[in-house]
Amino acid sequence: MARPSSRFARTSRTAIAAGGVIYRWGESGAEIVLVARRREQLWALPKGTPEPSETIEETALREVREETGLVTAIVETLGTVRYSFTSRSGELIDKTVHHFLLEPTGGHFDDHDDEFDHVDWYNIHEAHRRLTHRNQLHILERADELIASRRATG
Repeated sequence: MARPSSRFARTSRTAIAAGGVIYRWGESGAEIVLVARRREQLWALPKGTPEPSETIEETALREVREETGLVTAIVETLGTVRYSFTSRSGELIDKTVHHFLLEPTGGHFDDHDDEFDHVDWYNIHEAHRRLTHRNQLHILERADELIASRRATG
């Protein structure tokens, strides 16, 4: 049996990340935090990669704090986003991102790291429009449902 040519063979691996939807109730309704790199026209939910021995929940809280400057608490699980991409080295990566609904408990946007050049609150419907990666829309929709439910039950 012939072996596939090495120029067509690709290695692959899995990757995990975690982050979330930080929300508050503002004058225009539910507001959430988006992070952005304006030069790249990238608008995203904050997320990142686990450090060794870190739980998914710990990763979400740490990454959100680093990327937004806000300290948050987990309210509920929102679900996952799965996608594949090819790294610069040609490796196929299957990635799963775990998302949580988060409430701010402290911190300030001025304390965010330099990964993103813009961090701010947006009405959830505006955030829905701005979000670059459309595969995250179901996460925003789930967050919107949970925020509305929490608001209704006080």
